[in-house]
Amino acid sequence: MKFTELKINEQLLQGIQEMGFEEMTEIQEQAIPQLMMGGDLIGKSQTGTGKTVAFAIPAIEKLDPSIKKVQVLVLCPTRELAVQVSDEFKKVLRHVKGTKVLPIFGGASIEGQIRDLKSGVQIVVGTPGRVMDHMRRKTLKLSEVSMVILDEADEMLNMGFREDIELILDEIEHEIQTVLFSATMPKAIMKIAETYQKNPQFIEISPKNMVAQGIEQKYFNISDHHKFEALTRLLDVYKPTRSLIFCNTKKYVDEITDDLKKLGYSVDKIHGDMRQMSRMAVLKQFSRGQLNILVATDVAARGIDVDDIDIVFNYDVPDNEEYYVHRIGRTGRAGKSGISLTLARSRDQFKLRKITDYTKKSIERGLIPTSEVINDIKIAHFHERFKIRAEKGSLDCYVEIIEELKVKGYTPEAIAAVLLQAQLPLSEAADLNTVERRPRRNDSAPRRDGRDGRDSRDGGRGRRDAGSRDGGRKRPGPEKTQRLFISVGEKDNAQKRDVLGAICGECGIPSSMVGNIDMYDKFTFVDIDEDYAKKVEKKLNGKNIKDRKVKVEISKKK
Repeated sequence: MKFTELKINEQLLQGIQEMGFEEMTEIQEQAIPQLMMGGDLIGKSQTGTGKTVAFAIPAIEKLDPSIKKVQVLVLCPTRELAVQVSDEFKKVLRHVKGTKVLPIFGGASIEGQIRDLKSGVQIVVGTPGRVMDHMRRKTLKLSEVSMVILDEADEMLNMGFREDIELILDEIEHEIQTVLFSATMPKAIMKIAETYQKNPQFIEISPKNMVAQGIEQKYFNISDHHKFEALTRLLDVYKPTRSLIFCNTKKYVDEITDDLKKLGYSVDKIHGDMRQMSRMAVLKQFSRGQLNILVATDVAARGIDVDDIDIVFNYDVPDNEEYYVHRIGRTGRAGKSGISLTLARSRDQFKLRKITDYTKKSIERGLIPTSEVINDIKIAHFHERFKIRAEKGSLDCYVEIIEELKVKGYTPEAIAAVLLQAQLPLSEAADLNTVERRPRRNDSAPRRDGRDGRDSRDGGRGRRDAGSRDGGRKRPGPEKTQRLFISVGEKDNAQKRDVLGAICGECGIPSSMVGNIDMYDKFTFVDIDEDYAKKVEKKLNGKNIKDRKVKVEISKKK
């Protein structure tokens, strides 16, 4: 059923359409007609199924904008959810004049909330504790309330809000419409329904398999000021042909796009402040493969219809679980494999738990590749470019410049180093992973968080080749190794840096634990520190390297 089939005012419909919604979700299709008729409702549904819009539309249609008093009260268990629900109301109300919504919760200035309440709001979204506080102060009056919504009621009971909820409902002496949404239906929820609802209709939405089987999900614990560096490291390791980066705000979309362009990435952006013609031009470039990376907001990205996106990056964890599902659904389409990588701050853990509860799928924690891994990949790539340019010839004019510099007293080594510095910028940043782990054996043992415990004076640059066959010196590597067989080789268009990147990126180990890499036509042998060999065998087995699903096993002979 489409939203256009509802008998609602045009301004409300315009706001819904600008949110990118056309077809109703299952819970919207069942709940909205019942609520529009004024009946009480119990909805058993996971978060992120579109239930906010399911109760927002009838609530807005029911109230009288000319009355500047609270007419709709939504109770939520947490500050985060109260803000999220309030924001959804505001989006729906974008073109509706005269109706205001206000979130109220603890931890924010109560004086500011009192001023806003006095100015006249029709919809209040709040946590039970702060709602009770305003009721005691007489700054929130419920005499005009006609609808009360208990959102995530089971979570509110788990947090000890049952008494507050009952006191709030008891304060309303006149007849109201009561709506209750909950992921589970314990006896306490049913008791509230029996006490405060009249012949409620019961709706149950069964959870669906929302994440395609072929999508590999990972998240990375990262601090705010390291997020951009972490993003570039992941781009360098995975080297996606086509990827999407999602941000929660247009400001971040602008900043990240500009910063990636400065670093030479093939990237552009789309968001709501851009003209439609500009957005369409960028989307056309992206769909044709003329851009490797597209940075976008959730709403702007709804126009993307590209099947072969390798990776979706969540630069920000989305505020809404449904947005997360929409985002990562851009990869792994048509039975193909895909990857979703999420950068999560400590305060995002709550959102991640909500996402996993909603999707019924766990998200594996990954480790941001160390600067050593990134430098090894860059150096290996430089060797390839150097060989191509050297074999092409036509270098006479450059040789003359070198001779002039030698006359001025510069050594060939110094000249080469200066040119390398310009062509091959290497990272000296510290490990970005926020949670450190103890060494496995002693203080000199390799650290599991990706740092190998070497003297920090070398800056962690790891200036080593990816293997002896690249024309450089052999990797010193670990002292005691085991040899791994990996079923990918040169005929699969794979290179040593692809194998090294897969080992370090997928398994979260430093490149110093990787020894010689010997690549042949159809397979590769890799020497791995014996403490990590089984981990690499387990983690890498079945993963893709250059679009080939690889078999990994410990070789009996070196």
